[in-house]
Amino acid sequence: MTYHNPVLLKESVDGLNVKPDGIYVDVTFGGGGHSREILDRLGPNGKLFAFDQDKDALMNAIDDNRFTLINENFRHIKRFLRFHGVKEVDGILADFGVSSHQFDVAERGFSTRFEADLDMRMDQNSAISAFHVINDSDEEKLKNVFLHYGELRQAPAMARVIVQERTHGKIKSSEQLKEVLKKFVKHKNENKVLAQIYQAIRIEVNQEIEALKELLIQTPEILKKGGRMSFISYHSLEDRLVKRFIRNGMFDGEPERDVFGNFEVPLQKVGSLIVPTQNEIKQNNRARSAKLRVAEKI
Repeated sequence: MTYHNPVLLKESVDGLNVKPDGIYVDVTFGGGGHSREILDRLGPNGKLFAFDQDKDALMNAIDDNRFTLINENFRHIKRFLRFHGVKEVDGILADFGVSSHQFDVAERGFSTRFEADLDMRMDQNSAISAFHVINDSDEEKLKNVFLHYGELRQAPAMARVIVQERTHGKIKSSEQLKEVLKKFVKHKNENKVLAQIYQAIRIEVNQEIEALKELLIQTPEILKKGGRMSFISYHSLEDRLVKRFIRNGMFDGEPERDVFGNFEVPLQKVGSLIVPTQNEIKQNNRARSAKLRVAEKI
């Protein structure tokens, strides 16, 4: 099964500062590239737990008694670690990209390259698919999805056209959706706009922003003092949330300050923002928008 080359592999695992006998979590297992790198740095008493909600990822499970793969969304990290008797860990790694496998399997509906049913579910047992988002959301909801998750200026008009088209029948396939929105997709920037449309729908289908927020909120609670988080984001929405949470311990507003103007936060950033080299981008186009942020529990 083809999965992508892990993005920022060395840098993200270096960021964890792996201790040989530590306990680590890879919350986005996918093809297992980051997990294998962590295991290579662990000693015989180290432990690695991995999460992936996509059942296809189970095919890549690593045969190693230090490794446990949990087929769940990472938003449930605390609950499932506790189920395995773990309250605190030394590091959490996340790569929020969609795997090449998900893009390359046409019927999953993630890729703009293939005709497919509107699906885009990372958890194939989920009740909500792209079909439901496109056909059941009202105009205001669709506008907000395209505006906030796709950063598409023409979001209001796109939502209006979809709602009008639905009066003639359901929009069932990616080709139908492209046809409905074709006037917004000019040939010179076709791939970019289609990618933004698909990204917006995918984020809504999988509740990716809510899941990321839930993960971030639990991270300081799960990390041991001195434990690290190493998170790779691919679009500004995700990266902004990670950056703000590291800086302020919250997503909006400012933390309460004492009389001296100081405030306490649970995490402290380690180093500065890391992005892929031109060489890595040349070898793996998926890396082009990746941003890695590392923080440590104070």
